[in-house]
Amino acid sequence: MSKDYRVLLYYKYVTIDDPETFASEHLDYCKSLGLKGRILVSTEGLNGTVSGTKEATDAYMDHLHEDERFKDLVFKVDEADGHAFKKMHCRPRKEIVALGLDEDIDPHQLTGKYYSPSEFKEALLSDDTVILDARNDYEYDLGHFRGAIRPDITRFRDLPQWIRENKEKLENKKIVTYCTGGIRCEKFSGFLKREGFDDVGQLEGGIATYGKDPETKGEYWDGKMYVFDERISVDVNQVEKTVVGKEWFDGTPCERYINCANPECNRQILVSEENEERYLGACCYDCAKHERNRYVEKNNISEEEKERRLENFKDLVHQ
Repeated sequence: MSKDYRVLLYYKYVTIDDPETFASEHLDYCKSLGLKGRILVSTEGLNGTVSGTKEATDAYMDHLHEDERFKDLVFKVDEADGHAFKKMHCRPRKEIVALGLDEDIDPHQLTGKYYSPSEFKEALLSDDTVILDARNDYEYDLGHFRGAIRPDITRFRDLPQWIRENKEKLENKKIVTYCTGGIRCEKFSGFLKREGFDDVGQLEGGIATYGKDPETKGEYWDGKMYVFDERISVDVNQVEKTVVGKEWFDGTPCERYINCANPECNRQILVSEENEERYLGACCYDCAKHERNRYVEKNNISEEEKERRLENFKDLVHQ
């Protein structure tokens, strides 16, 4: 049975001369439709995720397609039970995806070869191809393509340095990279080529497109795909379901992300409801005892009870 709401994921590298004015007017339009979400606008293009009713999202897609700059913009559409965001934001930015290079990459001038979902599936099964995840470590830990390399980064802008430090692992290899919707790979694959890697490809449309492709059906994806909205994660593999996420404290299978309750940490960790309660919603002892622990405040936990639960950390090996 179809659902009443949708979540749209989209981007377009195209010149927008006045991002500030565009963002302000676009925000008003989105609010008039009752949409909620996050949109970034830059001179290099548009990058957004919004949620709304079917009628509102239809109107929004039509509106953008009527603009010559976005007439061929591709929307990735998920059905949803309700809004995936709490508010509507549309903000001007220097970049629509923050790679933060001293010399920026223009994907219209330099980018890797596009692989269709079926071509990417072949690359996954090829012994002479390196599959490189272009996302953050916490995204990878929840789900990833089987055999993909996991960069040890928490921000996309740290990926170029990781590549330079691990160049020997990739030299003289055929590299195919992937990300959630494709936008990060447009720049990242261009960066790889500029760094001297010759044979570089990217999954066109990202994981979101691969999971919905009628031929690939998301096969060889393990776990779930991390998404930057209230849903946190979505299924990809239509052929077989697996869980690769591991609970932060006990290592058991887990796909439930929370932010550490210490507002100065905010680390994302996979935690069961039981262990979130047991360890005060924190990733470690120091965060659990923090004077502004959000879990403690939200649940009105007394100092006596807080001290009792802090004792649980004494039994932990993993902190």
